Amino acid sequence: MTDLVAVWEVALSDGVHKIEFEHGTTSGKRVVYVDGKEEIRKEWMFKLVGKETFTVGASKTRATINIDAVSGFAYEYTLEINGKSLKKYMENRSKTTNTWVLSLGGTDYRVVLEKDTMDVWCNGKKMETAGEFVEDGTETHFSVGDHSCYIKAVSSGKRKEGIIHTLIVDDREIPEAVE
Repeated sequence: MTDLVAVWEVALSDGVHKIEFEHGTTSGKRVVYVDGKEEIRKEWMFKLVGKETFTVGASKTRATINIDAVSGFAYEYTLEINGKSLKKYMENRSKTTNTWVLSLGGTDYRVVLEKDTMDVWCNGKKMETAGEFVEDGTETHFSVGDHSCYIKAVSSGKRKEGIIHTLIVDDREIPEAVE
């Protein structure tokens, strides 16, 4: 990996993915790795600028690496996810998902709620859930190992804040993670 020019970490519902990009500026070689697995390899490209598009994660999220000449033989590499810059994508994602990171019995778990679909993911797998209406909102129940979990959704009472989602595992509240 002598021509490694960029590394990004992208948090998706099924986990955090590492994207690595090799760009041989003399040979024109381009190699894209996702989680250590080679996704694209192109040798002897005469055009040193351009873009490479590939997919990431279980939901086959579209990613594009843009290669732009800055000056002379210097290049800039930017990653887009679903057509948005990585920064914009992550800002938008924080509005559409909630993420919790917890440890149960020595095992680390990453639980993600997709607010638009109410899908729950745990360590890369979409969970079987059961929704239930309760007095002050809803509860989405699922299990992690032999632990009973649910995500409680209640109105904040404030229009700007919207609905507050809380993860409860074995009757204790888990603080939300910041990604």
